[in-house]
Amino acid sequence: MQTDLGPIGQIMKTKLVAAFSPSFFELIDESNQHHGHSGAHPSGESHFRLRISSTAFQEKTRVQQHRMINEALATELKARVHALAIEII
Repeated sequence: MQTDLGPIGQIMKTKLVAAFSPSFFELIDESNQHHGHSGAHPSGESHFRLRISSTAFQEKTRVQQHRMINEALATELKARVHALAIEII
């Protein structure tokens, strides 16, 4: 499991922290586990796992929470990131 973030991961972290001011935040680059799979980028940074806790997600459904995150990362999800596993804690 890779926890060091490259430039794409750093951009994602910056956007998510700014958007949600999380009380807990963990973004893990799991791209090395998907090398050679469909959607895997040769340079990595294509598969991430996000664990986040924020008051911004209170009283929101899981779908609403995920939409909020996807909206915050729209550019990265369209251009480079193939998969983002989200866990709201």
